[in-house]
Amino acid sequence: MAVTYPYTVYRGTFIHLPRLNSSSAKPELVRNQGALWVSSTDGRIKGYDWKVRDDASFQSFLAAHGWSDADAKATGDSKTSKVKIVQSKDDRNEFFFPVFIGPDRIDTHIHAPQFPNIGLFGSAGLLDWLNEYTFPVEASFGSKSDPKNQKTDPKATPPEGLRVYDEVVARTLAHGTTCASYFATIHVPATNALAALCHSHGQRAFIGRVCMDNPDQCPSYYIDQSADQGFNATKSTIDYIHTLDPNGTLINPIITPRFAPSCSKHSLDGLGKLAASYTPPLHIQTHISETSDEVDLVHKLFPDAASYADVYDKAHLLTSRTILAHGVHLSHDERTLIRKRGAKVAHCPASNSALGSGLAPVRLMLDEGLTVGLGTDVSGGYSPSILETARQACLVSRLLGYSAEYQAMTGNKTSDGSEKLSVEDSLYLATRGGAAVVDMAEDIGGFDKGMIWDAQLIELGASAGRVSRERAGGSGVVETGPVGNVDLFGNETWQEQIQKWMWSGDDRNVKSVWVQGKLVHTRK
Repeated sequence: MAVTYPYTVYRGTFIHLPRLNSSSAKPELVRNQGALWVSSTDGRIKGYDWKVRDDASFQSFLAAHGWSDADAKATGDSKTSKVKIVQSKDDRNEFFFPVFIGPDRIDTHIHAPQFPNIGLFGSAGLLDWLNEYTFPVEASFGSKSDPKNQKTDPKATPPEGLRVYDEVVARTLAHGTTCASYFATIHVPATNALAALCHSHGQRAFIGRVCMDNPDQCPSYYIDQSADQGFNATKSTIDYIHTLDPNGTLINPIITPRFAPSCSKHSLDGLGKLAASYTPPLHIQTHISETSDEVDLVHKLFPDAASYADVYDKAHLLTSRTILAHGVHLSHDERTLIRKRGAKVAHCPASNSALGSGLAPVRLMLDEGLTVGLGTDVSGGYSPSILETARQACLVSRLLGYSAEYQAMTGNKTSDGSEKLSVEDSLYLATRGGAAVVDMAEDIGGFDKGMIWDAQLIELGASAGRVSRERAGGSGVVETGPVGNVDLFGNETWQEQIQKWMWSGDDRNVKSVWVQGKLVHTRK
């Protein structure tokens, strides 16, 4: 059995973005060097000391707290308390970073069962793509021996479904995603299996059984038999998750109407009531205004609603605990309604580009006071990496000013550049923003005292100059050179190193990942 120490002390470089006090404030990266300690009891940051600079000051720091290195040779001093020490290496350009790139990336929108379809779009838009690719793969997660979806045991999930879900959790953790809001399928056993796998891997997750009962918009082979059957199936998954993790430390249920067109009015109304019947109310996730065709379809299906957002509002699904994926084509009135209700938006730029859905005006949303995070939207999105999503968020924002829809929305035919997202903006969306979207802004997304240590250690590798010297000496080029696609030449500022990492980094730079203070992934 592994030895547990009261604290883990992290020493080295820590980079994060402090919390913003207003929607108009601009995020800034902050770099601290020193020591930070985390309790093994609750996985929270108990304090930090940024005066620790060298070995001598670190030893003085340990002595002042009555601590000693658990891995050091015994000295016979029994008066000190053993602590685990984890250190970033300056010569390898390593650093700890919160939510998304370092300490905790948050994926606010991902479809776990669609993982086998990553990179498969064909030439279809959203609605055709759902029928051609998405519904068939999701339907495969059901058991042929349980056509009415009455079983609840995760073991009733087809073996291939279990393999896919296990790979999804392992792969997202490898990319540094410590928290994910998952859409599952309509199948109770498979949804419960996803929850169990997230729990066993140590990944923080919101797990949603997808609800879809409208026979005119759902395929006959993949549909809830009725709204009431969908309610009962959803309750079964909620009960399972509450039994699996009674305190909701890692795993929580989330009410998941797929999107308005796939649900009857009875289903939407019932799901709103179901979410509100718990204390506190359950989180809700769904899609909104992803494509223009989808918006037109909603107007036809719900003629009494003033807008797409109003459909959800009338069903009491638009709450402060709601995550709305996409929001590409929201009107000003809809954005105002969403802000008033406190609902959040999951921006999925890679998916929106891949499916030709449009360009979401994220800067405008932020300026209007909406809370926005980032989502991969696998498999509409082609990568499970939130870092890739952050890149795409920047790129999409740089094209937005040329969009006729955006020009009409703002009344400006020429761009003043205000719509563009900076590297810092994107990283904030991936960390603090994502934490706020899942109502964990006080717990994760930064390195503030009292926050949970959901973190990762990033390694960029040595500069090119060092590689040349090592190569000339004929030793350890692989171990001493750059890591992945990030090339450093020794003259970059630390801010420029972060920029290079965001634009060129990938899972190879993720050396270690912690969730709630526990190590859950180490690069092989």
